[in-house]
Amino acid sequence: MMLMALLGPSATLAGAAPGVAPRKAVSRKAAAPPKAAAPQKKAPSRKAAEAPPAPTAASPEITAALRDNARGAMKRFYAARAFAPLWLRGDRIGPAADSFLDWVENADLDGLRPRAYDPADLREFVREARATGDPRTLARAELALSDRFARYVRDQRRPGDADMLYADPSLKPRRLKPEQILQAAALSGPFADYVADMAWMSPHYVRLRALLARAQKAGGDERALDQIRHNLDRARLLPGPWTLHIVVDASSARLWYYQGGRQIGTMKVVVGAFETQTPVMAGMLQWAILNPYWNVPTYLARNNIAPKILSGRSLASMHMEVLSDWTDAAQKVDPAAVNWSAVASGDTEIRLRELPGGANSMGRVKFLFPNDEGIYLHDTPNRDLFDKPDRHLSNGCIRLEDAPALGRWLLRRSITAGSKAPEQYVPLPVPVPVYLTYLTATETDAGVAFRDDIYRLDQ
Repeated sequence: MMLMALLGPSATLAGAAPGVAPRKAVSRKAAAPPKAAAPQKKAPSRKAAEAPPAPTAASPEITAALRDNARGAMKRFYAARAFAPLWLRGDRIGPAADSFLDWVENADLDGLRPRAYDPADLREFVREARATGDPRTLARAELALSDRFARYVRDQRRPGDADMLYADPSLKPRRLKPEQILQAAALSGPFADYVADMAWMSPHYVRLRALLARAQKAGGDERALDQIRHNLDRARLLPGPWTLHIVVDASSARLWYYQGGRQIGTMKVVVGAFETQTPVMAGMLQWAILNPYWNVPTYLARNNIAPKILSGRSLASMHMEVLSDWTDAAQKVDPAAVNWSAVASGDTEIRLRELPGGANSMGRVKFLFPNDEGIYLHDTPNRDLFDKPDRHLSNGCIRLEDAPALGRWLLRRSITAGSKAPEQYVPLPVPVPVYLTYLTATETDAGVAFRDDIYRLDQ
């Protein structure tokens, strides 16, 4: 996978207008899961099992000052925690304040105006609170930090120019209330670490933000900087690591999964070619199918399978069968009754599926999330594909380097089927969001670079 456009004072990028939509992939229809076994809508949390950190105790004078001075959303948040402070450690402003001030003073990297959050005033509040230790001064700094933090996080998470198809509407970004932002921060591990790591944003966003800062410092030209900003807008749509989720980056052809504030695993994947792109999309994984069939795309039935049959191959030798239609009640059809010449010419559309087994293109398992594009994640017997530097080779679906590892995490057990029965639908204990994105900006020892823009989404 070639890296392009090393950033520096003389870096240039060829391109056209940004926001080019991916070409629609060919149909990849699949049988719908049985309705009777639908997963529960409300599932227990998959967060780390530890109890959330308890609020830090403060002196009665600080607690009283917070109670007297908090208003609106701040009062609702602090009242729910008995007016225990968030930014204080004992009776002093903790290190989270310094981390936050560093972030907000460089809010231009987020496409925001630093002055909208009054960083100079915040620094003065923090300095005075540390110098005097006065309860009312500490309370003023505490409330100002929480107010600016909630506004900054809200603005940072606001969608930019990037488009994403939401197969599950519940995953669409929504405007959070300040108390929701603060409560999430208070419950997500040690607060100082949460702020220092910018853990309300995706690790991919944090990485790209650092790349943009580095590129600006190196004097990268404006077109290159804009390309990184387009990447940032795509990463802005991804959740932080405290949200249970999977990310698939179609540019690097790699997958990551997160839980409880950390990355649990990563692996190579095979993604769609330029003609059959893996879309930028978010959906909810709900099913594992063990011993799956593979429904052959129409264009492969026409261009690949039908010519083989006409040249003398049998459908049985390819471990395939013909079905009457695409419904759940489809019946098997005798291959001898099919007009293969009409299939090869495109005059007749046919449904073919490959039978389960060691050579099946789906491997041992596929993971489904409802979407109109026919996209899913699946195992594969073609292991050599993962050694290729360019893995844009599929019809749009995502082939997994280590499906058993992902399956163990999703199902909390081995993905080994209990029998040889085909199409064993297993609901996931908890539906898991999956985000398909496209991030071309990367870092090398020599500086900031871009992978080939295979899908032409940066142009």
